Parts: sequence; structure tokens; C-alpha cells
Amino acid sequence: MDSMRQGSRGDLVILGLFLALGLIVGGWLLGAQIKATRLADRYVAVKGLVERTVKSDLAIWPLNYKEAGDDLTALYAKTEADKQTLLQFLAQQGIQPSEIELGITRVVDTQANEFGGPNRPPHRYIVEQEITVRTSRVDQVFAAAQKTMQLLQKGIVLSTNPGAGVSYKFTRLNSIKPDMITEATRNARAAAARFAADSGSKVGAIRQANQGVFSILPADQAGGGNDYAGGGPGGESSIKKTVRVVTSVDYYLEK
Repeated sequence: MDSMRQGSRGDLVILGLFLALGLIVGGWLLGAQIKATRLADRYVAVKGLVERTVKSDLAIWPLNYKEAGDDLTALYAKTEADKQTLLQFLAQQGIQPSEIELGITRVVDTQANEFGGPNRPPHRYIVEQEITVRTSRVDQVFAAAQKTMQLLQKGIVLSTNPGAGVSYKFTRLNSIKPDMITEATRNARAAAARFAADSGSKVGAIRQANQGVFSILPADQAGGGNDYAGGGPGGESSIKKTVRVVTSVDYYLEK
């Protein structure tokens, strides 16, 4: 009987030890969770800016001209003669035939609209032609575009409509993206480290990161704060471009 009582007391002691151990472990886990929750609220949001100056690698030059007259046959012959003059000019500037695209010839009959009213244009027909130069030799196109006065001297008036000038583009963005993202992240961490040092903390792991939008700006307009790709109005007339990216990163702060 006494041995049975002693066995029961031993079981109770073991059970008590397990309960105490459970409370200790539970309390430790709860404390760790509370600590982690508090640490999760300790972070700093920073930005990393990187800019690179690059040179355009593609030039697109649309050359539009038109002729007006009443004799369609003579007008078409004049348009063809102008085209040959323009092609000869481009050849003299070193533009290769493979870099030239001939657009369709467009004819407008100004008297085709029976509701035109009394204020009709002075000529019945308008013939429009477009020739487009597309090349990676941007310097050659830039030099040629400065000599279009020679065409005017031969009676060819190029269109001055918006978008009729040379467009310079940078097409190798993907080749520099990885290095720029790495550098931007490095700059963001350096900014976070300075903030952490001032607050008596140290930078921990990344809480959240946003790559940001890559912008291609004219080199003389970089830093204006505009985040857009392609340059915007007038921006494609610049050979030199500035590629810009701003990454946003949240870092945990540790004691």
C-alpha cells in the first residue's frame, strides 16, 4: 500500500515537472513572438538613385515632302524627280540603301469633297511622299540632318510638322539594367546604414523592396524628377541620354 502511494506521488512530481517545463517553454515562445513583433515594426524606408549617361544607338529620320498642282501626271513626275534627288543626297551623306525605307505615295484630291464650299485650295492635287532613314550610325545621321539646306536649294521643302525631325533612341536598356539595380540597392543600403548609425541601430534584412521605374531622359534634362521612358516631347532629339532608376527598399533595424 505504501509503495502504491509512493508511486502515485512520483507520478505527480513528474507531471508537475512537465507542466512547469511546458509553462517555461510557452513563456519563452510567447516572449520571442512579442519581441519579433516589436522588431518587425522597427524598419527604415530608403531610396537608392542611380543615373548613367549613355549614347543613343538608333536614329530614325523621317523625310516628308509634298508637291501641289493641277496636272496629276506632271505632278507625279515631279515627285519622282524629288525622290531621286533626295536619295542622291542621302547617298552623298554616306547613308546606305539598306538604311532607307520608302513609304507609299499619297495623293489628295482637294476637289473630291463636294461640300468644300467656295474656299477651295489653289491646286487640285497634293502628292505626299515619305522616306525614312533608320540606322545605328547616329553620328552620320546627325551630320546629314545639318545639311538639309542643300535640299531646299534644289526646291525640296521638307515637312516641319511635329515629329518630323530626327529621333534618337537608346535600345540597349536591358544590358545595363542588372548592374544599375545592384548599384541602386547598394546606395539604398548605404543610406539605411547612415540612418541606423544615427539611431544607434544596425541594418538588418530587407523587409520590402521595389525596383522602381527606369527612365530614359535627354542628358540635359536629367534630374528634373520626371519618371518616364522614351524622353517625352522633344526629348528624342538628343543623342546623349540619361538612364535613371530609383529603387525603394525597407530594411529592418536591429539593436
